Amino acid sequence: MANLTGFKTDNKGLYIAKAAGANIKYGVDFTDYLTTGDAISSASVAIETISGDSSPLALPTNPSTDVVVANALVNIRLNGGSAGNIYNVDVTIVTSNGDTDVRRFRIAITDKHL
Repeated sequence: MANLTGFKTDNKGLYIAKAAGANIKYGVDFTDYLTTGDAISSASVAIETISGDSSPLALPTNPSTDVVVANALVNIRLNGGSAGNIYNVDVTIVTSNGDTDVRRFRIAITDKHL
């Protein structure tokens, strides 16, 4: 199974529990989805918008440093989000062989406590 940083699983699939104030980088590993010798050429991220959201989940400011490809891993820096909201995040890759793939996960914004 691919390595996923910070992910949990429930009956709906993968999600991350994130505090609203956290500005943290998460990793999505595409190793299991790439054929031998293929690599990720580029990646992009689309974050679901929620109507009336006063503090939406977002990439901080610079997509070129907030979405970074390292071999088969896509690192994504996310910040914001309103407590109680669950956002869908789509990660789209293009490979060196010209293939494309999209993987979706959820970010659940919580009031995190130790």
